[in-house]
Amino acid sequence: MNEIMRKIFLAFIFSLSASSLFAQVQNPSLGQLEDSNPIITAVPFLMIAPDARSGGMGDVGGAISPDANSMHWNIGKMAFIENNFGASLSYTPWLGKIVDDMNIAYLALYYKLDDLQAISGSLRYFDLGDITFTDENNQIIRPYNPQEYAFDLSYSRKLSDKLGIGVTGRFIHSNLTGDGVNGLDTKPGNSLAADIGLYYTSDLAVGARQGSLAFAAVVSNIGNKISYLDESTENFIPTNLRLGTAYTASLDPYNKITLAVDLNKLLVPTPPTDPNRSLVSGIFTSFSDAPGGFSEEAKEVNIASGLEYWYNDLFAARTGYFWEHGEKGGRQFFTLGVGLRYQVFSMDFAYLIPQQQQHPLAETLRFTLGVNFGGDN
Repeated sequence: MNEIMRKIFLAFIFSLSASSLFAQVQNPSLGQLEDSNPIITAVPFLMIAPDARSGGMGDVGGAISPDANSMHWNIGKMAFIENNFGASLSYTPWLGKIVDDMNIAYLALYYKLDDLQAISGSLRYFDLGDITFTDENNQIIRPYNPQEYAFDLSYSRKLSDKLGIGVTGRFIHSNLTGDGVNGLDTKPGNSLAADIGLYYTSDLAVGARQGSLAFAAVVSNIGNKISYLDESTENFIPTNLRLGTAYTASLDPYNKITLAVDLNKLLVPTPPTDPNRSLVSGIFTSFSDAPGGFSEEAKEVNIASGLEYWYNDLFAARTGYFWEHGEKGGRQFFTLGVGLRYQVFSMDFAYLIPQQQQHPLAETLRFTLGVNFGGDN
């Protein structure tokens, strides 16, 4: 396979599943790791951590304190954000160990209507880089630039001083081949999806130290399947259940620390389950359809954990660990991150360190710039 075709292969394999891409890299002759059975969905870019704060905390985000990027992690907490208006712009070069022109950009904005309500919106854009289609004789047909994006609108409301709920509507567009390739008629895939999130927070002192304990429950990407050919080849989008908790402790007036954990499970059929089923059926059977029974179902839960330290709300240091079972993709990595705040501005940076050698996610960098107005800056 020449370099052009290899890049096409990598780009399209990743468009199906980052986990399956890693399996391909580990053992190209088999196409996957021995005994692996990863869940494959369309538009997996929806599951990639878009911002550097959570990216520096092991991809945890369900129950940590709200910020402009809360739409991705848990819309239920947006009404608890301290500022009145803000925006965030994030950028991530993606799979830089394999290709040099994939990237993800994420723009998020929010506005508090009053002390009880907030609205927000975001645009997530995934550029898979330039590729060149060739025929069976390796003759160039045409160049192409596959792209995917998702546009979100959200509403969040406090139900009490401790409990919040939020909903998100999402339009997803995925154009991997244009109008066709090698004589095969293809089309862009589109989907409408929704998120619903709950957030609960309560004061919890430990000894003389003041603190707070938060919980999160989120179901994201509840939407119709995507097709690039016809209705007989529809693919599930990555409907996901996230359960999270976070504890924040004030060590003294200048120092505070947060410990957080998220559990994630895809609510889509496990291979070789018949994929020709409805969205609702796919969600409910996803808890019992793994061929290995309960033990395999448990392996489908990945764990994100992170720690965040703030000094005087000016400087943050972060670290985290993400774990996914080897049979379900095997993503296992550490993360590091830092953050700075000055008046209304913020800047965050994250760096990913995989456990495995030659991992396609190695040295992934994330950058986020933010601005927040009103409240305590």
